[in-house]
Amino acid sequence: MTSVAGFQRHVADLYLAKDRRRGTTGTMLWMVEEVGELAEAVRRGERAGLEEEMADVLAWLASLANLLDVDLEKAIAAKYPAQCRRCGKKPCACPEPAAEPL
Repeated sequence: MTSVAGFQRHVADLYLAKDRRRGTTGTMLWMVEEVGELAEAVRRGERAGLEEEMADVLAWLASLANLLDVDLEKAIAAKYPAQCRRCGKKPCACPEPAAEPL
């Protein structure tokens, strides 16, 4: 599985039946929980935790995409073309937005 589409198929092969029983809302809640665990790993600076939680978030996103019939690879290609959609450059040369006051 060397592509986003390959990973999405892999997740479907492993978990689609369970994901369907859980449903979209339950799957979304699991994904959000994993994002929270990723935030904790980032806060703590735990390398192993970062890798594990990033993989979990990606797997739950693929599960949700499978349930909603979204082709992630196609969605990524449409949203993130070969160059920045605003400035047309690679890498992006858009100015950073001003920081919001606290």
